[in-house]
Amino acid sequence: MGEKKMKMITENMFIKNYKRMWPYIKPFWVRAVLTLVLAIPVGMLDAVIAWAIKPFTDGIMTDNPIFPAWLLPVVIVAFTTVQGGLTYTVGYLNTWVGGKITNLLKADLFKKLLTFETEFFTSKNSGDILVKFSGNADTACAGLLSNIKSFVQKFFTSVSLIFVLFYNSWQLALVCVSILLCAFLPMLSLKKRVTPVLNKSMQIGASLTTKYNETYAGNKTIISYNLEEYQNNRYLSVLNETFNLGMKLFKRTQWLTPVIHIVLSFGIALALWFGSYLISHGHLTTGGFVSFLTSLILLYTPIKALGNDYNGVLRSFWAVDQVFDVLDAKPAIQNSANAVEMPKTHKQIKFDNVSFNYLPDVPVLKHINLTVNKGETIAIVGNSGGGKTTLVNLLPRFYDVTGGAITVDGTDIRDFTLTSLRQNIAVVFQDNFLFEGTIRENIMLGNENATPEEVKRATKLAYLDEFLKTLKNGLDTKIGERGIMLSGGQRQRVAIARAFLKNAPILVLDEATSALDNKSEAVVQKAIENLMHDKTVFVIAHRLSTIRNATKIIVVNDGQIVESGSHEELLKVECGAYKTLYDMQFKTKEEEK
Repeated sequence: MGEKKMKMITENMFIKNYKRMWPYIKPFWVRAVLTLVLAIPVGMLDAVIAWAIKPFTDGIMTDNPIFPAWLLPVVIVAFTTVQGGLTYTVGYLNTWVGGKITNLLKADLFKKLLTFETEFFTSKNSGDILVKFSGNADTACAGLLSNIKSFVQKFFTSVSLIFVLFYNSWQLALVCVSILLCAFLPMLSLKKRVTPVLNKSMQIGASLTTKYNETYAGNKTIISYNLEEYQNNRYLSVLNETFNLGMKLFKRTQWLTPVIHIVLSFGIALALWFGSYLISHGHLTTGGFVSFLTSLILLYTPIKALGNDYNGVLRSFWAVDQVFDVLDAKPAIQNSANAVEMPKTHKQIKFDNVSFNYLPDVPVLKHINLTVNKGETIAIVGNSGGGKTTLVNLLPRFYDVTGGAITVDGTDIRDFTLTSLRQNIAVVFQDNFLFEGTIRENIMLGNENATPEEVKRATKLAYLDEFLKTLKNGLDTKIGERGIMLSGGQRQRVAIARAFLKNAPILVLDEATSALDNKSEAVVQKAIENLMHDKTVFVIAHRLSTIRNATKIIVVNDGQIVESGSHEELLKVECGAYKTLYDMQFKTKEEEK
């Protein structure tokens, strides 16, 4: 690979990455340009000092000195003071612009994160999410901006110093610049060697973050099962792999810096030898040689650190690629080209030959046919793992069907906008997620414009009002992350109050009481009955006693509807699937008594 090809590769990397970053730089381009403009004199001042050494040295090393001996030290201090001030200003502006750009990029990444479907989150761990949607933005922005500033500064430093080299001795300059060009050759193969290790490092870094998150979220399980050693060993395993990858990255990259040192040492050695020859033959003055050596050392010094700088460049470019891979990704579930708003009222919901699978050729639902009229309550029961939750998850398009269609009044739900579809469906899960904040804030997520009277009514219908009276701050009580300060029943009632405010015409209850004790279940069941009023309801129930009054009960086993009918009708089916489930629960309760 020749010098021309290396130049093309480098230019392509710079053009590609900075072109993608330009929309984020554009709002702050004035300060960004000012940063680059001020970086020019910062780079050139080194050359001014080196150039001044020749006339000063030649002027004082004579019988009749032209300059006083104190002049050059004063000039150096003065120039360095100016350079220091400019360096601080450039650093401040670079940090300000970098922070602003990073925030814009992170905002877009977070907005993008919110567009992904449920399957995306179930296939990733928390560490992956944190690295891809936050960490890479920091690496990309900090690296690229520093690279621009450093490139401009070093470019003008190098050009100015090379000018001084040729000013003092074109013969010596040709030799030393040739050596300088040779120092760039080892960089050609570095990108190909580094990229796979960086990809693996990101995965391992994500695993480390996941271990911390698991320890935080699963602390009770760890303590109750004495899993401290188990979790520690898992962490140490990832930590050791991180170390091994760090060493592999070091071996693949850090050889560059000493190699460049060695190559540049030949340049200095040749300069000393050839410079002595030129002085002895009267082709170069002593002042010119001192100025040349000063310029050469100032030029070579940043080049010696080029290996580390280039590693940083590759890392930031890699991070930029990762960031825009995420931003360019298309969510699997999104609005169709001609999506329309779903009406607030409906007459009929139909599952027409619906099939679904998470993995290819592993069906979870098989040819489901079900018609639900407005205001009906459909109870879904069956063996664990039979596909009950998957069936209702298809309604708000947490997943899309892989066969058949779900329609509302004849329109495929995939032809509705996601926002309008989901606005018409309220879901109460078995384990409802509450956000860090107050009870009021969590309830009002159902309707951010709800009036105090509407909130009060929702809490009353959710049987939450008596509990609120026991709290000093009532609705404004903080509940901690994920509502950790509340009991299971209290969390469920907050979620039900939230669903009341949403007031969606379609309601999905996914085993909303199965994780509660009998006392909590009784209260939550009353709240649910209030919530179900005048709605089309899909309810998954583990306790069959709670669904006796359902319009229709369907039994889903192994992804198929094996029975359907009312509670009384299904109990009359001898050896039927529903009757078997019901008798098992009834017998268990009798034994418990």
